[in-house]
Amino acid sequence: MKPPHVHVKSGREGTSLRVDGTHASFYRPGEVVTGSVWDALAAPLVWLPRRRRGSVLVLGLGGGSAARLVRALSPRARIVGVERSVEVIEAARRCFGLDALGVTVVCDDAQRFLARSRARFDVVIEDVFIGSARTVRKPAWLLEEGLARAAARVRPGGLLVVNTIDETREVARVLRDHFPTLLRIDVAEYDNHVLVGGPRGLSGRALRQAVAAHPLLAGTLAHLSFRKL
Repeated sequence: MKPPHVHVKSGREGTSLRVDGTHASFYRPGEVVTGSVWDALAAPLVWLPRRRRGSVLVLGLGGGSAARLVRALSPRARIVGVERSVEVIEAARRCFGLDALGVTVVCDDAQRFLARSRARFDVVIEDVFIGSARTVRKPAWLLEEGLARAAARVRPGGLLVVNTIDETREVARVLRDHFPTLLRIDVAEYDNHVLVGGPRGLSGRALRQAVAAHPLLAGTLAHLSFRKL
């Protein structure tokens, strides 16, 4: 497989990671929120009781933007991050402070990881895309069997959080087969739709209230909207 083109750009606003032209991570030293999609991926954690935030799997770790916020929201959690690109992991360690997050980094393809893993997690965050900036998409295997395997890694009462762009309806159909409740989080000025599959009792209103009440997330609330599907 051809290695991806990995580009790190640092400026006044922060440090960005682009993989084949796609914006894959953002980092401001000393800050954990981004005002972007990664906040929406990690935010559902705060709806869970603290005792149910003990383990988190991140598929598509990238530079660690979502994992950084997960660590801040749940300091003692076991976080496993799966990233297939050695080049991306090296950039994350060199420029994005990945090693300071205490993440167990697995350099592997998410498809292979899900096929063999039997571990279960309180939260699974799926942020896997392929293609360049203009053709970025979910891989076919993920829609065919990968999301079902990701759902099987979620402990009862836990959450599966999925970043989508053009595949929102397809992903929603799969998640409805595995979870009684499905939410959508939209991020202002982004085409992404973050879907959250979870147990009964999860609601857009309850998640919004939990985000608003959390000191790290309250400032990003203006960028997010929540609704039940």
